Amino acid sequence: METVVKTHIGAYGIIIKDEKIILIRKSRGGYKGKLDLPGGGIEHTELPCEALKRELMEEVGINIDAYKLFDVTATNIKWEMEKDLFEDLHHIGVLYMVDAKDQDLKKESDGLDSLGANWYNISELSKNELSPFAQYTLEKLKYHLK
Repeated sequence: METVVKTHIGAYGIIIKDEKIILIRKSRGGYKGKLDLPGGGIEHTELPCEALKRELMEEVGINIDAYKLFDVTATNIKWEMEKDLFEDLHHIGVLYMVDAKDQDLKKESDGLDSLGANWYNISELSKNELSPFAQYTLEKLKYHLK
Protein backbone atom coordinates (compact mmCIF):
# COMPACT_ATOMS: atom_id res chain seq x y z
CA MET A 1 0.00 0.00 0.00
CA GLU A 2 1.44 3.37 -1.08
CA THR A 3 0.39 6.84 0.09
CA VAL A 4 0.95 10.04 -1.88
CA VAL A 5 1.00 13.24 0.19
CA LYS A 6 -0.44 16.30 -1.55
CA THR A 7 -1.45 19.88 -0.73
CA HIS A 8 -4.13 21.56 -2.85
CA ILE A 9 -4.97 25.27 -2.56
CA GLY A 10 -8.16 26.57 -4.13
CA ALA A 11 -10.61 29.48 -4.22
CA TYR A 12 -14.32 28.77 -3.67
CA GLY A 13 -17.52 30.78 -3.99
CA ILE A 14 -20.44 30.95 -1.57
CA ILE A 15 -23.55 32.05 -3.45
CA ILE A 16 -26.71 32.14 -1.30
CA LYS A 17 -30.10 33.57 -2.20
CA ASP A 18 -33.47 33.00 -0.51
CA GLU A 19 -32.10 30.21 1.75
CA LYS A 20 -30.67 28.36 -1.27
CA ILE A 21 -27.03 27.83 -2.16
CA ILE A 22 -25.29 26.99 -5.43
CA LEU A 23 -23.34 23.74 -5.15
CA ILE A 24 -21.68 21.42 -7.64
CA ARG A 25 -21.54 17.64 -7.51
CA LYS A 26 -17.95 16.41 -7.61
CA SER A 27 -17.12 14.01 -10.44
CA ARG A 28 -13.76 12.80 -9.13
CA GLY A 29 -11.21 12.97 -6.36
CA GLY A 30 -11.61 12.53 -2.64
CA TYR A 31 -14.99 14.30 -2.64
CA LYS A 32 -16.42 12.30 -5.58
CA GLY A 33 -20.22 12.24 -5.43
CA LYS A 34 -20.36 14.95 -2.73
CA LEU A 35 -21.89 18.39 -3.07
CA ASP A 36 -19.22 21.08 -2.88
CA LEU A 37 -18.75 24.79 -3.21
CA PRO A 38 -17.95 25.81 -6.77
CA GLY A 39 -14.31 26.67 -7.25
CA GLY A 40 -10.96 25.03 -7.59
CA GLY A 41 -7.23 25.21 -7.82
CA ILE A 42 -5.28 28.43 -7.97
CA GLU A 43 -2.97 28.26 -10.99
CA HIS A 44 0.66 29.39 -11.05
CA THR A 45 0.88 33.24 -10.83
CA GLU A 46 -2.91 33.51 -10.44
CA LEU A 47 -4.46 35.54 -7.62
CA PRO A 48 -7.11 33.72 -5.54
CA CYS A 49 -9.83 36.14 -6.77
CA GLU A 50 -8.82 35.45 -10.39
CA ALA A 51 -9.09 31.72 -9.75
CA LEU A 52 -12.51 32.30 -8.19
CA LYS A 53 -13.80 34.13 -11.29
CA ARG A 54 -12.34 31.55 -13.69
CA GLU A 55 -13.61 28.56 -11.73
CA LEU A 56 -17.14 29.96 -11.33
CA MET A 57 -17.31 30.48 -15.09
CA GLU A 58 -16.00 26.95 -15.76
CA GLU A 59 -18.15 25.10 -13.21
CA VAL A 60 -21.25 27.25 -12.82
CA GLY A 61 -21.28 29.25 -16.06
CA ILE A 62 -21.68 32.63 -14.38
CA ASN A 63 -19.83 35.92 -14.19
CA ILE A 64 -19.63 37.30 -10.68
CA ASP A 65 -20.57 40.87 -9.85
CA ALA A 66 -18.91 41.24 -6.46
CA TYR A 67 -17.04 39.11 -3.98
CA LYS A 68 -15.66 39.45 -0.47
CA LEU A 69 -13.24 37.26 1.43
CA PHE A 70 -15.17 35.15 3.95
CA ASP A 71 -12.57 32.82 5.45
CA VAL A 72 -9.62 30.56 4.78
CA THR A 73 -9.86 27.00 6.04
CA ALA A 74 -8.26 23.61 5.57
CA THR A 75 -9.14 19.97 5.87
CA ASN A 76 -7.30 16.68 5.54
CA ILE A 77 -8.70 13.61 3.89
CA LYS A 78 -7.20 10.28 2.98
CA TRP A 79 -8.81 8.47 0.08
CA GLU A 80 -8.05 5.55 -2.20
CA MET A 81 -7.10 6.85 -5.64
CA GLU A 82 -6.84 3.34 -7.03
CA LYS A 83 -6.27 -0.11 -5.60
CA ASP A 84 -3.55 0.11 -2.92
CA LEU A 85 -2.75 3.74 -3.80
CA PHE A 86 -3.95 6.37 -1.35
CA GLU A 87 -3.75 10.14 -1.30
CA ASP A 88 -3.30 12.03 1.97
CA LEU A 89 -4.69 15.40 0.89
CA HIS A 90 -4.26 18.67 2.77
CA HIS A 91 -6.95 20.81 1.12
CA ILE A 92 -6.74 24.56 1.75
CA GLY A 93 -9.65 26.73 0.66
CA VAL A 94 -9.94 30.50 0.26
CA LEU A 95 -13.69 31.10 0.68
CA TYR A 96 -15.48 34.10 -0.81
CA MET A 97 -19.02 35.41 -0.41
CA VAL A 98 -20.18 36.07 -3.97
CA ASP A 99 -22.91 38.24 -5.49
CA ALA A 100 -24.07 37.15 -8.90
CA LYS A 101 -26.98 38.42 -10.94
CA ASP A 102 -29.61 35.87 -11.83
CA GLN A 103 -28.03 33.81 -14.56
CA ASP A 104 -28.65 30.36 -15.98
CA LEU A 105 -26.51 27.78 -14.24
CA LYS A 106 -24.33 25.30 -16.08
CA LYS A 107 -26.14 22.11 -15.17
CA GLU A 108 -23.98 19.78 -17.26
CA SER A 109 -20.53 18.40 -16.52
CA ASP A 110 -17.54 20.65 -17.10
CA GLY A 111 -15.61 17.57 -18.24
CA LEU A 112 -13.14 18.00 -15.38
CA ASP A 113 -14.29 18.14 -11.78
CA SER A 114 -17.99 19.05 -11.75
CA LEU A 115 -21.06 17.08 -12.78
CA GLY A 116 -22.99 20.37 -12.93
CA ALA A 117 -24.25 23.17 -10.70
CA ASN A 118 -27.63 23.64 -9.08
CA TRP A 119 -29.45 25.58 -6.37
CA TYR A 120 -30.04 23.55 -3.19
CA ASN A 121 -32.40 24.36 -0.34
CA ILE A 122 -30.04 24.69 2.63
CA SER A 123 -32.56 23.33 5.15
CA GLU A 124 -32.79 20.07 3.18
CA LEU A 125 -29.04 19.38 3.04
CA SER A 126 -27.42 16.79 5.28
CA LYS A 127 -23.81 16.65 6.44
CA ASN A 128 -23.12 13.30 4.80
CA GLU A 129 -23.90 14.60 1.29
CA LEU A 130 -21.59 17.64 1.58
CA SER A 131 -17.86 18.11 1.20
CA PRO A 132 -15.99 19.26 4.33
CA PHE A 133 -15.77 22.80 2.87
CA ALA A 134 -19.50 23.03 2.22
CA GLN A 135 -20.25 21.67 5.73
CA TYR A 136 -17.83 24.09 7.39
CA THR A 137 -19.16 27.07 5.45
CA LEU A 138 -22.82 26.44 6.21
CA GLU A 139 -22.12 25.77 9.87
CA LYS A 140 -20.01 28.94 10.13
CA LEU A 141 -22.88 30.87 8.51
CA LYS A 142 -25.09 29.44 11.30
CA TYR A 143 -27.12 27.08 9.16
CA HIS A 144 -28.09 23.85 10.90
CA LEU A 145 -27.58 20.72 8.84
CA LYS A 146 -29.33 17.39 9.23
